[in-house]
Amino acid sequence: MARQGFATRLYTGEANINVIGRRKLWFSIAAVLVLLSIGSFAINKFHLGIEFAGGTSFSVPASVGGKELSQAEVSDAVERAIQSVDPGAEVGAAQRVGTGEGASYNVRASALSAQQAEQAKTALVQDLGVAPEDVSDDQVSAAWGGQVTRQALVGLLVFLVLVMIYLIVRFEWRMAVAAVSSLVLDLILTAGIYSVVGFEVTPSTVIGFLTILGYSLYDVVVVFDKVQENTRGITASSVRTYSEATNLAVNQTLMRSINTSLVALLPVGGLLFIGAGLLGAGTLKDLGLVLFVGMGLGVICSILFAAPMLAVLKEREPRIKAHTARVLARRAGARSGDVAPRGERTGRDANVAGSDETAPALASAAPRPGSRPTAKRNTNRGGRPGGAGNRPAGGSKRR
Repeated sequence: MARQGFATRLYTGEANINVIGRRKLWFSIAAVLVLLSIGSFAINKFHLGIEFAGGTSFSVPASVGGKELSQAEVSDAVERAIQSVDPGAEVGAAQRVGTGEGASYNVRASALSAQQAEQAKTALVQDLGVAPEDVSDDQVSAAWGGQVTRQALVGLLVFLVLVMIYLIVRFEWRMAVAAVSSLVLDLILTAGIYSVVGFEVTPSTVIGFLTILGYSLYDVVVVFDKVQENTRGITASSVRTYSEATNLAVNQTLMRSINTSLVALLPVGGLLFIGAGLLGAGTLKDLGLVLFVGMGLGVICSILFAAPMLAVLKEREPRIKAHTARVLARRAGARSGDVAPRGERTGRDANVAGSDETAPALASAAPRPGSRPTAKRNTNRGGRPGGAGNRPAGGSKRR
């Protein structure tokens, strides 16, 4: 018979990746990453864009008289120009916008008054030797950025509330708590990476964060739907525990999650690495980074955090706790020679080895799919083969 593929063996339970049994490891890694992210928030903080922090933006052509200007040259020129009118002013990030002859640099600086901005623009024209009409400035108030921030937070809270309501109606409150915890973890880790990299927080960043929430929720729902299917009526059987059935669901949806994430990350990677990196579309990198990181982490969190968190919450339920104890007691009895009923000797308890709740010694008692119970060797009381049905040669009867 031809050997089945790895994905098929994962789905049938013949192959096993023990995700739920190693949940303490995943929780520890998540805790360390959250602490590192919080540390980055405190040390590096976020580089707020002009839309949030307010300030003055100068637009300068990328070439003058056929000579291409570098980003560093334009940033230095803007810094000299604004410090000539306000010594305490600072220059923020510079982004290249467009390609070819129409390309330009947008340089963000501290907030200046209208008169100071006009004087800085005059100094910038003289320094770079560009035409006055090719240089423009734009004033952005910090109040507008605060309004955008409040609206983004309101949108996030409304989204999380709607997600909780949907998951409670569709599944149960424990699945809702595990799913929302996974979403929050995804947000914190993505924000931490964003803080470490140092990209500016712009309205595109906010849009990207709201987008990854929906994608992460999709993958969590796929996993939890399979968990619900595998655990329906589980307390009526003594084949596997809730954690083992959850681990089987994770294995069954693993390849689907990987394939879906790869297909989704390919265009986003093109947006980030080709559009922003090679083509110089700086306005795309804010959106591209948050989407690429957030969507990738969303898949990982749904597998390594949401499902184990659900198993922890369900194992605290008295009904599930009693069922787990019954399954483990039945296996212990089977190892000591007490054979379970025929209907309970089939199936796969994939999670026994290495799980947090089950002793390693019980691993050998877990049945494998398709396995047949080992027949007992029939011997007679005298120890001779053949049993009670054996008779002496020649058909003589015992008197």
